[in-house]
Amino acid sequence: MFHVKFADIGEGIHEGVLLKVLVEEGQKVSEGEDLFTLETDKVNAEIPSPSDGTVKQIRFKVGDQVHVGDVIIVLDDGKDGIRSNMEGGEVLEDLAENKPVVTKETVTEAGSASVVGQIEVSSEVIPSSGEGRSDTVDTAEVGHKVLATPVARKMAKDYGVDIQTIKGTGPQGRVMKADIIKASESMSGSDVKPAADRTQKAQTSETQVVKQPPKPIKVDESAVERVAMTMLRKTIAQNMTLSKYTIPHTLVMDEADVSELVTFRNESKALAESQEVKLTYLAFFVKAVVLGLKKYAYLNASLDETTDEIVLKKYYNIGIAVDTPDGLMVPVIKHADRLSIFEIAAQIELLTRKAREKTISLDELSDGTFTITNYGAVGAGFGAPIIKYPEAGILGVGAITKKPVVLDDEIVIRSILPLSLSFDHRIIDGADAGRFVAEVKTLLGNPKLLLMK
Repeated sequence: MFHVKFADIGEGIHEGVLLKVLVEEGQKVSEGEDLFTLETDKVNAEIPSPSDGTVKQIRFKVGDQVHVGDVIIVLDDGKDGIRSNMEGGEVLEDLAENKPVVTKETVTEAGSASVVGQIEVSSEVIPSSGEGRSDTVDTAEVGHKVLATPVARKMAKDYGVDIQTIKGTGPQGRVMKADIIKASESMSGSDVKPAADRTQKAQTSETQVVKQPPKPIKVDESAVERVAMTMLRKTIAQNMTLSKYTIPHTLVMDEADVSELVTFRNESKALAESQEVKLTYLAFFVKAVVLGLKKYAYLNASLDETTDEIVLKKYYNIGIAVDTPDGLMVPVIKHADRLSIFEIAAQIELLTRKAREKTISLDELSDGTFTITNYGAVGAGFGAPIIKYPEAGILGVGAITKKPVVLDDEIVIRSILPLSLSFDHRIIDGADAGRFVAEVKTLLGNPKLLLMK
């Protein structure tokens, strides 16, 4: 038997929705044939069969929420034991005692039933990483690995017990629930309550005490419509909350005279079209931001709260906020400093299309160092954008409008671009933020500088 599981692909993805089931129970399938489609908060993907066989059982139906490690389909491949798509090889589980028996080192490629690319897949018994323990529970000695189920690991975390220090009494030294309870009771000679009843440490490194659950909102149900949050919308909500609660946002606003940029872009559109490139203002904004980040490095950084260090990044991966039918996505233009304006424009067009079609990969959504959000595309002016955690800043650009301004003591009509920079005040002072905005203004006001630097 082969258990086809929802694999752990990282990037904070823990759950998804079964969007389509492409096979039926009893159906014969070939290796590589698509079995089902998963929807996550970032991508949709059709999952192929890891082996030839017959679909013995489909454990979920379309629309069900599934979590990493869940067995979606049981495939009868004609072999004994239960196998799953694990990293580093096959694992057989004894049907009676559920004992892991490792066979060949490499039988099935890791990620053969992945969501995107090659992935790690959760199993019923997970070895600990990095640090080991000896049979005498000597945590300084490395070499032995702790065996424990995901449930036991979570329980140890909830009880505040280091699972590396526990000597398991289960088969092959596996840590059992009773071992964790015993270890927790021996800590400081007092009862230790699960973390659900204690102060929990959030990802934001802040501490929140949950006193009581919030009361349900009382509404007239006949006068409202309830809409279930999509996976993407839930992730947006979680990320925005994480950022606002973690990063002390501060805002700098200004206006840039981009009359010369408007003229330069109009003159360059024909050349861009001849190279099948759609030249938008956003390509110039990306180029100006990269040059500004090179001059003011703390805007292209993040704060490592575990070590109290500011991480200055020497690469420039610029995220661009994209409005999709399902919600906001932020594809990343990798190494934007190495690209020409036309190459940046081509990347923007490609990534925007893939984001809206939900064909974008996780790699194209990750490792950003700074973000630009162009709400001017929908006619908005100034805004207060939320930083994409753990980045240090985000630049909001508004709609270009014609305004009367004073130039050489005369009132003239110029094209004006609103700029809004949100920045992390823990590592960036207002003076440097203002200087960064001024640099971007200068570059956008004289677009030929963008071609010379």
